Amino acid sequence: MADRPSRWRRSPRVVGATAQGVEKGATYLYDTVTGETRVPLTLAIIAAIALQFLLPKSIVVVNERWLLPSLQGAVLVALIAGNPWRLTRESRVIRILSLVLLGAIAFNDVVGIGRLVDLLLNGNPELVAKLHGQDLIRAAVVLWLTNVIVFALAFFELDQGVPFQRLHGEGRADFQFPQQTDDLRPHWSDWRPTFLDYLYVSFTNSTAFSPTDAMPLSHWAKTLMLIESGTALVTIGVVAARAVNILGQ
Repeated sequence: MADRPSRWRRSPRVVGATAQGVEKGATYLYDTVTGETRVPLTLAIIAAIALQFLLPKSIVVVNERWLLPSLQGAVLVALIAGNPWRLTRESRVIRILSLVLLGAIAFNDVVGIGRLVDLLLNGNPELVAKLHGQDLIRAAVVLWLTNVIVFALAFFELDQGVPFQRLHGEGRADFQFPQQTDDLRPHWSDWRPTFLDYLYVSFTNSTAFSPTDAMPLSHWAKTLMLIESGTALVTIGVVAARAVNILGQ
């Protein structure tokens, strides 16, 4: 129990002979652990939902722009109800809802990128002409930012099994952060990655097209980073280049 993260609270209640930890002659209960705050996670999801309203009308997945964001918002409300402030409650329903929300946001992002690229390469010339350079740049930025959030959520949800296993130091790590290396481990022995760490990994992977902070260890982690780099490259290379070309005319 000594390697559990100290920055997550441990309950100071005294228990009997079956106590799981002894500290300075006093006996403490260690199985009450307060998980990480859900504020950054919730803000990122809200941002991903709100960004969908900034896409040009010709690129949105469904004609009713509000439909998918409304469904995603409803799932988010259910997740907040399960863990209002901190990620402390684990259940199959919460896990399924988390993956459904991730899939819904990812679906909207991937389809949006596909529709935009198809529109530029094979679309109706009259429809393409209606998309000003500013619209294309805005669409590229929105899709790129959403892409960063989507993969940050995927890394957060899948690394080391589930977030609750990661909290307790269980399961095999799929990413190796600098704090987990032998050189830094003595000073970061109680460290656990949080959503902000995965958001940083996703952002740098989308800008450098390669890992710059945490190294992917498992095949699925490498595959996700490969897909993220590819979609970011397509968004920046194809869409932004076309937008600059229009602005230069």
